Amino acid sequence: MARSFTEITDLTRNEVFAVFDVCAKMKKGEIAPKPLAGKSAACIFTKESLRTRVSFEVGIRELGGNSLYITDKEIKLGKRESIHDVARVLSRYVGLIIIRTLAHGNVTGLARHATIPVVNGLTDLVHPCQVMGDYFTILEHLKRDRYKIAFLGDGNNVANSWLNLASLIPIDLRIGTSKQTPPDEAILGRAMENSDSSILITGDPKEAVKDADVIYTDVWASMGQKDKAEEKAKLLGKFQVNTALLAGASSDCLVMHCLPAERGREITDEVMDGPHSVVFDEAENRLHIQKAIMVFLLGQ
Repeated sequence: MARSFTEITDLTRNEVFAVFDVCAKMKKGEIAPKPLAGKSAACIFTKESLRTRVSFEVGIRELGGNSLYITDKEIKLGKRESIHDVARVLSRYVGLIIIRTLAHGNVTGLARHATIPVVNGLTDLVHPCQVMGDYFTILEHLKRDRYKIAFLGDGNNVANSWLNLASLIPIDLRIGTSKQTPPDEAILGRAMENSDSSILITGDPKEAVKDADVIYTDVWASMGQKDKAEEKAKLLGKFQVNTALLAGASSDCLVMHCLPAERGREITDEVMDGPHSVVFDEAENRLHIQKAIMVFLLGQ
C-alpha cells in the first residue's frame, strides 16, 4: 500500500516539518522536482471548489503531471461500483488520487485499497491540506517558539485539523465555540494527550483570543449544512471576528480564514481586509503546501 495523506496525523512530527521545509524551498524556486512527469492525477470532486481544485490542478502541472477532473455524477463512488474497485482501477491508470468529498470513509477506503498515494482535499471530518498551508503561512509571518492560536466558530473539519496538528507539534490552541458545536470528540481527545500542546475549549470568545498570535475563523455552516445556517448563526454570533475582538489579541496578531467567507457573519470586512489579515497569503500557500505534500508522498 502506498503512503497517503488522509489526515495530518498520517505524518510524524518530524515529517510535518520536513514538508514545511520542502514547501519553503519550492516556493523560493530552490528546487523544482517533477515526480509526476509523464503521469496523470485523478481529481475526484463531489463538492464544489475554487481553491482546492485550482491549486491542485496547477500544482500537478507544475510537478510535471496532467490532472483529470472527475465528478461524482460520473463515477458515483461507492454506489455504481465499490470503493475497492475504483481504487484498484485508478491505480492502474494514474500516479496519484486527489479526493474532495463528504464522507471521510471514502478517502480512507481509497487509501486502503489503492496502490498509489491518495490525498485528502477535504472531508466533513478534516481539511488537512488547508491547515498545513495555514501553519506554513504563520511560520512565514511570525517568529515564535510556540504559537497561541484562537479558532472561533463551528467545531468543524478545520477545527478538527487544527487539533490534529496540535497532537503532533506544540501549539497553544484555544477553540471558542458553543456547547452545541464542539469539535470531534475522538480528535480532541488525541490532541489532549500531547503534553507539549495546550488545548482549551471555551464558550467565551474573549478568553479564546486573549494575547493570541493568530485568530482564525471559518463559515459557521459548512457545505452540506446550509440548511442549519440560521441555527448556527444564533449559536455562534458572539464569536464573530471583528475589530473589538482583535483588541484582546497580540498587537501583531494574524487574522486567518480558510475561505469562502460569509462577510458580515463570522468576520467583518474591516478585519478581513485589514492590516492583520493574511487570508489571501494562506490561500496562495495552498498551492505550495499541496505541491510539497505530493512531492513527499511520491518519494521525491
